[in-house]
Amino acid sequence: MKIASYTLIAAAIVGLSACGKQAPVATETAASAPVVDSAANNADVIKIGNAAALTGPAAHFGKDIENGVQLAMDEINAAGGVDIAGKKMKLVMISEDDQGDPKTATNVAQRFVDAKVAGVIGHMNSGTTIPASKIYSDAGIVQISPSATAVAYTNQGFKTAFRVMANDAQQGKVLGQYAVNKLGAKKIAIVDDRTAYGQGLADEFEIAAKAAGAEIVKREFTNNQETDFNAVLTSIKSAKPDLIFYGGMDAQAAPLKKQAKKLGVTAKVMGGDGAQTPEFIKLAGGDADGMFATSPGTPKDQLAGGKAFLETYKTKFGTDVQLYSPYSYDSVHVMVKAMQEAGSTEPAKYLPKLAAVKHNGVTGPISFDAKGDINDGAITVYTVKDGKWEILEVVGGAAAAK
Repeated sequence: MKIASYTLIAAAIVGLSACGKQAPVATETAASAPVVDSAANNADVIKIGNAAALTGPAAHFGKDIENGVQLAMDEINAAGGVDIAGKKMKLVMISEDDQGDPKTATNVAQRFVDAKVAGVIGHMNSGTTIPASKIYSDAGIVQISPSATAVAYTNQGFKTAFRVMANDAQQGKVLGQYAVNKLGAKKIAIVDDRTAYGQGLADEFEIAAKAAGAEIVKREFTNNQETDFNAVLTSIKSAKPDLIFYGGMDAQAAPLKKQAKKLGVTAKVMGGDGAQTPEFIKLAGGDADGMFATSPGTPKDQLAGGKAFLETYKTKFGTDVQLYSPYSYDSVHVMVKAMQEAGSTEPAKYLPKLAAVKHNGVTGPISFDAKGDINDGAITVYTVKDGKWEILEVVGGAAAAK
């Protein structure tokens, strides 16, 4: 993957406070050391890193994450900042583009360590989050991923690693059981993009589907840049599956769905959270209807404050939430809450408070198990009807239990 230049955002976000202005943005090339605005170098600010793919086919997800972090910081700063042992401090975001590339992600992680950030929100996908997590662990820096779902991330035993959404084992189990028990799939074909996320979710789906009694008649793979699935679908069509599961993101799930219909494949198509986006509907157009997908968490408009979040986000950024911004928003609040309870921004001091935190977020109740996974993460099953995602079922979580 080509390594493009990146933009480093180090803005002391003050939202609606005094001057109502943002600090200047510093821009450097990938070969340069990070430059942080002078406001971020004083003792009255808390530097938090944000890492995601801000360029490439998944950039809309990365920008969504960055926006969630910015919105949380804006609101906290506008309310007077963060009270650390009686001292009011402002939040500063240092945002870097890891381009969805593992090597770039480790370089970004080292730059965050060198910049002495108090914590990191990220990375976005599992393939970047996992290698970066070793660097954060070695440096003792807290990392909360708003979106990485691979089981391997928290299975490494790093005390600094957390995530605020359900993992692939939780989501894959719901997907596999729903496909068999609710959609009646007996013969299933699986395609994945061979990324840590896509293959990991597909593997968990396969385990759950088999356990529920389905037969896997085809297992194919592609990559996360491919958009031509005719050969794969032709092979799958001959196996006559009832359902095709795709492990990957919306940029590939949409053409797969369109091409399946064009080839006369009658099987239902299902994906995970990477496909459950407004972008999928935009890309798939009229062929989006009938798609099934899940997303970790309870639907935002069913949660206290969820509708307000969606409206505030749309007003501030002029676009709808893609998927991960509520999770990055909650990640900031959880990290800040742990700092306040510890009376310190030093990771070693607030880490025990984060491990024991209890927070009612936009995405639902947040607390962590011993590995750093969210406890009782809800999974919502959706389908596209008349060009819109509609809720079919919420599995797990506090909202589903009501």
